[in-house]
Amino acid sequence: MLKNICVTQFNLLKSATSLQQQVRTTFVLKRKYEPLLHKTNQKPRRMRAKHFIYELVEDTLVKKSPNLEVVLKTFVEGVGDKGDVISMKPNFVYNKLLLPGLATYKTPENIAKYAKTEAEKSAVKHSSPYAQRTVNMLESIVLAVVMNKDEPWVLEPWHIKASLRKAGFHCREECITLPKERIEGPDLRKENKEFNCTITINNLEQANLKCRIHHWSTDPSERLPYVLEHWKLPSEPLLDVGLPERNESPEKQA
Repeated sequence: MLKNICVTQFNLLKSATSLQQQVRTTFVLKRKYEPLLHKTNQKPRRMRAKHFIYELVEDTLVKKSPNLEVVLKTFVEGVGDKGDVISMKPNFVYNKLLLPGLATYKTPENIAKYAKTEAEKSAVKHSSPYAQRTVNMLESIVLAVVMNKDEPWVLEPWHIKASLRKAGFHCREECITLPKERIEGPDLRKENKEFNCTITINNLEQANLKCRIHHWSTDPSERLPYVLEHWKLPSEPLLDVGLPERNESPEKQA
C-alpha cells in the first residue's frame, strides 16, 4: 500500500514538472566593486557586503528583437507580392503572416519554391504593395468639390485634383476620368448631389471616387449655411449614370 502511494506521488510530481515552461528573463550584471585577488594556492579572501552590489548591464526582457525575414506565398496588401523576401518585426510576422499562412521562413528552398514564374510575372495584378491600400482609402471617402456660386463653370479634372489635394491626396489630371455627361453650373439644384469619377493608379488599379458638389461664394452674405459632416447625410445622384466606364481587362472581355 505504501509503495503504491509513493509511486502515485512520484507520477504526479513527474507530470507537474513536465508542464513547467522556461521563463526567458536573463539579466546581465557586473560587480560595482571588484573583489581583491588572492595569491596562488591560498584561500580566497572573504568578500565584504560591498562586493555583492551589482549594476545592471543588460535586461534581455526589454531588449529589442531583431527583424524576422520571411518569404511571401501570395500578395499581401501593404507588404509585398508573391516571392518577395521581407524583413519586419517578429510580432507582425508571427500574427499577420506566418499564422494565417501568407508567408514562410526564409530558406533557399522556400525562395526557389515561391519564386514567380514567367507567366505570373507577365500577368501583373498589382502595381505596388500600397496601390490597393490607396484604392481602399479613395473609395472610403466622400470628396467635397467646392465650386463658385457666382461665376459660370464647367467641371474639369483639375477641379477634382484641387479637391483631392485639400483632402490629402496628390493626383495628376490625366489619372482622373470624369463622367461622360457634362457637369456645369452654378446650379443650386446640384447642391450636395453625388456623382462618381474614376482615379487610375499607376496605370493599372482603378478606384471609384464619390464626389459631391458644394457651392461657395466670395460674398459672405451669399454663402450657403455650413453643413457639418455632410458625408454622413443621404444624397441623391447627380447623373443618371453615376459610374464612368472602366477599362475592362482582357480576361473579362474574353
